[in-house]
Amino acid sequence: MIKLIWYAILVFAAIVLQVSVIPAHIVDPFKPNLLILFIVFMGLREGLGWGVLAFALGLLHDSFSGLYLGLNAFSYLVIFLLFSLVAGRLYTDRRSLMILGTFSATMVSGLFSLLLLLLFSSSHGIYASLLEGLVPQSLVNALVASIVFTFTPLARLGDIR
Repeated sequence: MIKLIWYAILVFAAIVLQVSVIPAHIVDPFKPNLLILFIVFMGLREGLGWGVLAFALGLLHDSFSGLYLGLNAFSYLVIFLLFSLVAGRLYTDRRSLMILGTFSATMVSGLFSLLLLLLFSSSHGIYASLLEGLVPQSLVNALVASIVFTFTPLARLGDIR
């Protein structure tokens, strides 16, 4: 129960920062995606049952972003499932894994979104903007992950230096 309350506080803080505070001060493509950090964290630390929350967070992100509804939802679900399937084979308490996981999750999310847009959309102008911002977005998310998983209580959840 305490874990669920802690996760709810983290998600609420991430949504408030991502929707209202960060867009007022940072321009694209340097806006971090804080929800993808949480998806990576959950995928590496929690079981498959938390996939419903990953899908719901994607839908919530879609409702605030103004893009196609369900695009981030399926991306977050795929990322969560990939990380939760690999988590049993990895030492998941490492900060470096969280940082690398956040970078790769951002790349996978962008490429999966591109694939879904190619399959189900007819707008052609979005592909170039999605591709040109993919690497900077991944680097910014990795930088934010290194800060979050170093200086917050999330860093002290079993990390061995």
